[in-house]
Amino acid sequence: MEEYPVTLYTKNDFTFTKNEPNNYSLSFYLENNHFLLAKIINFDMIKLIYDLNVDIYQDIHLNKINENEATINLLLKHLFEDAGLPQRYSYLHIHKYEQENKIIFKGKSIKTETPIHMPADAEQAPIEDMNLEFHILTPHKLLFNCNVIFEKTMTVPAVAERLIGMILYKIFNRLKQFIDKLQL
Repeated sequence: MEEYPVTLYTKNDFTFTKNEPNNYSLSFYLENNHFLLAKIINFDMIKLIYDLNVDIYQDIHLNKINENEATINLLLKHLFEDAGLPQRYSYLHIHKYEQENKIIFKGKSIKTETPIHMPADAEQAPIEDMNLEFHILTPHKLLFNCNVIFEKTMTVPAVAERLIGMILYKIFNRLKQFIDKLQL
């Protein structure tokens, strides 16, 4: 029986961890001494992640309902087509909350409908719950924690877990590099 948590992938200050079956987390630091980081933590950051990773994402649709609520669907490129795996997309309803020294985004999959611009054979990623937290350590340094819980029906082969960690590292390292170098 596997003991948790298990670190699946680590590089620089990025850590991808399996907390228990179908429960994963990613953490790293964001730092920039040129501006207040909390000012840029909003739904537009999701668009920035897409713009920085066009080799991974095929399409994004972000619908801001208000400053604290949005829906988003992200279509991944068909990265594992040769392995016989389906193309995946996420369709989430997200709420933003602010607490003392923390900005939180909580997301749940929207299962009642399929976005109109998704390929017919694409499958929705079985995300049960997603929680992104930006811990404000100083005005210029944040700790990012992302926790994703997949539905119990999903099975992730051990070999794929490390690959997922590598892809997440690539996605968020680009964001980190962009923010670390940004001067406003």
